[in-house]
Amino acid sequence: MKKVLIAISVVLIVALTGCSSNSGSKTSSTAPGYLEAIKKAGTIKIGILSDDAPFCYQDSDGSYKGYDVELGKRIAKELLGSEKKVTWVSMNPADRIQYLQTNKVDLMLADFTVTDERAKSVDFTLPYEKVSIGVVSSEKAPVKSVDDLKGKTLAVNTGTTADAYFTKNSPDVKLEKIDAITDGYQALISGRAVAFAQDNTLLLSWAKKNPGYAVGIKELGNKDYIAGAVKKGNKELLDYVNGLIKGKLNDEKFFHKDFDDTLKSSFPSDFTADQIVIEGGKTE
Repeated sequence: MKKVLIAISVVLIVALTGCSSNSGSKTSSTAPGYLEAIKKAGTIKIGILSDDAPFCYQDSDGSYKGYDVELGKRIAKELLGSEKKVTWVSMNPADRIQYLQTNKVDLMLADFTVTDERAKSVDFTLPYEKVSIGVVSSEKAPVKSVDDLKGKTLAVNTGTTADAYFTKNSPDVKLEKIDAITDGYQALISGRAVAFAQDNTLLLSWAKKNPGYAVGIKELGNKDYIAGAVKKGNKELLDYVNGLIKGKLNDEKFFHKDFDDTLKSSFPSDFTADQIVIEGGKTE
């Protein structure tokens, strides 16, 4: 009888050990060694928007450019030795959380506004940009206040802060929820919507390049912050990116230079870097 009990104990120990091993393999995306895994792969997968100029967009030659893109290239250079060692993964705004949760990307740098609700699903890096909701409309039918939108159709991108704001605060506004940012502009241009709500910085840039349109509402709701994001619990990659933002990038005033290189020419002449740039993750 003692021999039987010993045999059963051995089997249980082996089984429990096996379960522990399998459990660990399922959480490899957030376990220690994540940076080593990226180095072994020789590339970092970074989530990006392809139609969010001048912050992140795909140029006519197929290359990715913009304010967020320059940050991604710099992270790759620091981590992997070359800014070319990036696998860019394009998506619509509504897909950003899902792409992190399903390991399609390591890091999200897709003009991603920090919110308490999103922070339940992903871990945000320190912020590197400040922004508010804006509303762009035709100069022939300007929208200068939310009251101007009552009973009318407003285009918003699904899952954005503009979507959340108007859904919560403006039941009298008809929302046309769409996926791609370019579809928002098209809804405005075609007349399907009288206005398009998105980040004010994005809209100010677009209106400058498209005569006949103006950002009548330049700031709406609270001041928001743009940051990178990683899968919930991926502390190793989060700490690495935050360390760069607080340390070397802050010392170099990287984001001010990034603004000059990628954004300055897209904004009105009186628009300054300090209206948008955050250095060292400091929001005050």
